[in-house]
Amino acid sequence: MSGSARTKCIITTRARQNGRETNCVDCQRCVTLCPTRALKIRKNENQFRENGNWSQQIMDEVYKQAGSGGVLLSAMGNPREYPVYWDKILLNASQVTNPPIDPLREPMETKTFLGKKDQEIHYDENGKAQFAHNPYLELDVPIMFSAMSFGSISKNAHESLARAAQELGTFYNTGEGGLHQDFYKYGPNTICQVASGRFGVFKEYLDTGAAIEIKMGQGAKPGIGGHLPGMKINEEISKTRMIPKGTDAISPAPHHDIYSIEDLRQLVLSLKEATDWKKPVIVKIAAVHNVAAIASGIARSGADIIAIDGYRGGTGAAPTRIRDNVGIPIELALASVDQRLRDEGIRNNISIVVGGSIRSSADVVKAVALGADAVYIATAALLSMGCHLCRSCNTGKCNWGIATQRADLVKRLNPDIAYKRLVNLVHAWDHEIKEMMGGMGINSLESLRGNRLMLRGIGLNQKELDILGIMHAGE
Repeated sequence: MSGSARTKCIITTRARQNGRETNCVDCQRCVTLCPTRALKIRKNENQFRENGNWSQQIMDEVYKQAGSGGVLLSAMGNPREYPVYWDKILLNASQVTNPPIDPLREPMETKTFLGKKDQEIHYDENGKAQFAHNPYLELDVPIMFSAMSFGSISKNAHESLARAAQELGTFYNTGEGGLHQDFYKYGPNTICQVASGRFGVFKEYLDTGAAIEIKMGQGAKPGIGGHLPGMKINEEISKTRMIPKGTDAISPAPHHDIYSIEDLRQLVLSLKEATDWKKPVIVKIAAVHNVAAIASGIARSGADIIAIDGYRGGTGAAPTRIRDNVGIPIELALASVDQRLRDEGIRNNISIVVGGSIRSSADVVKAVALGADAVYIATAALLSMGCHLCRSCNTGKCNWGIATQRADLVKRLNPDIAYKRLVNLVHAWDHEIKEMMGGMGINSLESLRGNRLMLRGIGLNQKELDILGIMHAGE
C-alpha cells in the first residue's frame, strides 16, 4: 500500500471510529496542509429521502429549532442561487472610431476622491481661485476594506487589513467594535464606525480615524442590529468595546436617537462638531426596496459619503432567515440610487461606495460604471488571507485564524504574510481595472463613473434593464 493510500485509510478509519465524520465543517485545512496530498473532503450523503421541497438542510434546521427553541445563526453571505447581476452585465470595448488606450504605455488614473464635490469655483476679492474644500478621502485605488470588527475577526486579521490599507493608499474600516490601542498608528488609513451599540466610541477614537461611518444597517442583516457571541469577548475585546468580558455584544436594531432624516442629520453634525469639521462622515445602509429615497435623504443630511451594502454581504453572525431572505441586490440598488441623485441634481453632494459580494476587478469596473465612486470588499479580502468560506465564523473556531479569538487558532494567521497577500490582490485588481478601462478608451476613473453606455445586459428582462439603466447586448 502506498504512503498516500495508507494515510487516507488511517484518517478515514479514525474518523469513523470516533464517530466524528459529520463534525467536519469543510474548512479544507487538512486538505491544504496535507504533506502528501492524500486527503480529500467527501460530501456527506443525504440521510433522508430526497424531496424537492423539503431538503435535508431545511429538515435539519427544523429539528434544531424544535430542540432548542432558538434562532438559527449563520456566517458569511447569502449562499442561495439568486441572480448575480454582475455576471449578466458585459463591458463595452472601443475599436476603431474611439481607439483603446494601452495602460502599459499611457497614463491611467485610478485615484478617486470621496466626499462632497464643489460644483463651481470660488474666487477671493483679488480674483484668485480659492481652494478651500470639504473634507474628503483620497484613494489611490477605488477599493477599500469593509467593516469587520475586532471581535468578529482576530487581532492578526485586523492588523493585516490595517497594514495593507496603509501600503495601498486606501482605507480599512474598524467595524462596530472600536479600535485596539495597537492600531491607532494606522489612523490616517482608518475609518471609525459608530453603530447603534456605540461600542468603543469616545473622542480619542473619533479623532484617530480619517473618516467616521455611521452604521444604520448592513447587507447580511437589514433591519436588525449586530451580534457578537460572548465566547468571542475576551479581555482585549472587552477593553476595546468597553463591555463586560464573556457577554454577548448586541447592537439594537435602530439607533435610539435616530427615527428620521432630521435625527440622522443631528448625529452627522454632532460627529463633525466633535472632530472640528475635519473628517468626512459616511452613512452606511443596507440595500432595501426604497433605497433610492433613503439615499436622497442622506445626501441632504450633511453626510459626505453613502455606503450601500447588498444582500450578499458577509457577516460574522446573522440570523439565517434574515441573511437569506432580506434585502436586494447591490447592482439594482446602486443603479437606482445613482439615477435618483442625478435626477434631483444632487449627485455631487455625496459620494457612493458599494459592497456586498464584490468578487473581482470586473465587478469593480461594472460598479463604477453603474455610478459608484469606490467599492468595499470584505469576503474577497478574507479569502486572500486564507479563508475557505466554511461558514463557521459564528462558532469562534475558525481554523485559519481569521474569525476567531482562540489564541491557538489566532496564531495560525501570520500578519506579515496575510497583509502582503492583501496588497497583491488589490495590485492585481488595479492592473486589471486599468486594462479594462483602456479597452473602453477611458483613461480616468472619473470618466467611467456613471458611464452606463459602457455596459450591456445579457439575459435580462426589460424591467431589469430599465432599473440598471443599460441597453441589452446587440443594441
